[in-house]
Amino acid sequence: MAAPLLKARGITKHYGAVRALSDVDFEIRPGELVGLVGDNGAGKSTFVKTLAGAVQPSAGTVEMDGKPVRLATPQDARDAGIETVYQDLGLCDNLTVAENIYLGREPTRGWGPWRRVDRRRMGQEVREVLGTLSINMPEPGAQVTALSGGQRQAVALSRCKLWRRRLVLLDEPTAALGVQESARVVATIRELSAAGAAIVLISHDIPMVMELTDRIVVLRKGSKAADVPTAEVGEHDVVALITGARKEAA
Repeated sequence: MAAPLLKARGITKHYGAVRALSDVDFEIRPGELVGLVGDNGAGKSTFVKTLAGAVQPSAGTVEMDGKPVRLATPQDARDAGIETVYQDLGLCDNLTVAENIYLGREPTRGWGPWRRVDRRRMGQEVREVLGTLSINMPEPGAQVTALSGGQRQAVALSRCKLWRRRLVLLDEPTAALGVQESARVVATIRELSAAGAAIVLISHDIPMVMELTDRIVVLRKGSKAADVPTAEVGEHDVVALITGARKEAA
């Protein structure tokens, strides 16, 4: 079995007297797809934001490839190879597909005062990445505001492929999508995993979690309630672990 890509130990987060996370341990290996589930308020979003560098834990450590890392900002997380796709996708409706995928990382050509954005290179690279996805996409120059929900999700996921992220955090990737678009997004997630990316899937869609993941981690009231291989549990077991009707060693 491969060594963990990421290992988090004792992650704790306090907001004043409120304890959002309590001593959470978590690890994930290259190419592994792990479901992170729990009821509203269980601590899923807070935990993911600590890995994304958006929230600083009150206690705990994170390692990548066995070496300590400090994820003080989202840029620290990106530099470590971690990409987060939030539920709202973080897209700019006034920009094109290519501009959204590159956002802040645009290639340039020329030098000095003659340096400018290399839009031709952007278009070529984005076209290549979009061509590997299961969702039909328009040209890189199309405005994001005109895209369907599934296409917008594909734009966000394309960032992960283009920048070759090693760990991808997906927050409710099929929320508000229809059946066909959800199926295409699921296929795209499989493609990311097959390419070697480790993926953390945060979702309330238990059937999708059961279909996609290798392992399921359950958070309840800020603590890890279970960490089980997906093949060893059924949907009813997962729901019981989420609600506390069933106990499992974490």
